[in-house]
Amino acid sequence: MIKLNINDETSRLRSVILGTAKSNGPVPTLEEAYDPKSMLYIKANTYPKEEDMLREIEAVEEVFNKYGVQVFRPKLIENCNQIFTRDIGFVINDIFIKANILPDREEEIEAIEHVLAQMDQSKIIRFPEEAHIEGGDVMPVGDYIFVGVYREVDYPDYIIARTNMEAVDHLQKSFPDKKVVSFNLRKSNSNPYENALHLDCCFQPVGDKYAIIHKNGFLIDEEYLWLVNHYGKENIFEIDSEEMFNMNSNIFSIAPDVVISEKNFTRLNAWLRSKGITVEEVPYAEISKQEGLLRCSTLPLVRE
Repeated sequence: MIKLNINDETSRLRSVILGTAKSNGPVPTLEEAYDPKSMLYIKANTYPKEEDMLREIEAVEEVFNKYGVQVFRPKLIENCNQIFTRDIGFVINDIFIKANILPDREEEIEAIEHVLAQMDQSKIIRFPEEAHIEGGDVMPVGDYIFVGVYREVDYPDYIIARTNMEAVDHLQKSFPDKKVVSFNLRKSNSNPYENALHLDCCFQPVGDKYAIIHKNGFLIDEEYLWLVNHYGKENIFEIDSEEMFNMNSNIFSIAPDVVISEKNFTRLNAWLRSKGITVEEVPYAEISKQEGLLRCSTLPLVRE
C-alpha cells in the first residue's frame, strides 16, 4: 500500500511516478500541437527525437536511484506521449486528485491505474468535469496551495489555459485547512516567450525558503508581488524571458538541499549551489522543446 504524503514541493522525496518517452509516436502536425513551443520546433523540423528523449528521461531515473527514491512508470501506450505525468494528477496531503485534462489524454490516466490500485481508493478523487485542472498548476506549500489559473473571459480560446476558477473553488472545499491562492497567468497560443502553460513554467519554490520566478508570467503585478513578499526579495531568483522559454523554473526537488536541474541552466545552477543546494545536472533540452521539463515529468506520491 502506498501511503500518500505531499505537503510541499521540496521535502525529501520517497516515491514518484516518472514519465516515459518510449513509443512516443510520430512528430505531431501543427494542428495536433497543444502549445506554441512545440509548434516552433515542428516548423523548424527540430522536434525532439525519441532516442534523445529516452536518454534524457533515463538520466533522471538514474538520479532517483542514486537517492533511493521508489520510481513507478506508466504502462506503455503505443504511439503516445506519456512524458508529462504531472499533467494527469497530483497529491495533496494523503489525497490523489485525478486531473481533468484535455479529453484526448484520458488514456494517460488509465496507464497509471496499476499505481493507483496500490492506494487507499477512498483517497482518490476527481473534480466535476467543468472544473478544469492539471498538476503543473498546483503547488502545495505548507499551509498554502498555490494555483495557476486563467481568469479572463477568452478562456475557451486558449488550449493552453488548463486550470479554471471552478477548480480553485473545489480545491478550497476539498482542503478547508489550506489557504488556496490563485495566480492569473499570461497565455499565448502563438508566442512561447509570452506563454506560461502552467504555474511551474514561471514559478517554483526551492530549498527551505527560496523561489524561482518570472515576472512576465503573471498577468497581475500584485499577484507576482505577493509571491515576492511571501518569500522575500533576497530569496528570489528572477529569470528572464529566455530562461523562462528554456524552462529554468521547471526543475525538481528531491530534498530541500538536492535538486535535479538541466545542465545548461548555468546561471540558475550556480545560484542554487551558492545557497548550499546540491545540483544534480541532467540533459533535458530536447524534452523541453515540448514546453515541459523536470517538474512536468514527475508526479510525487510520497515526501517525508
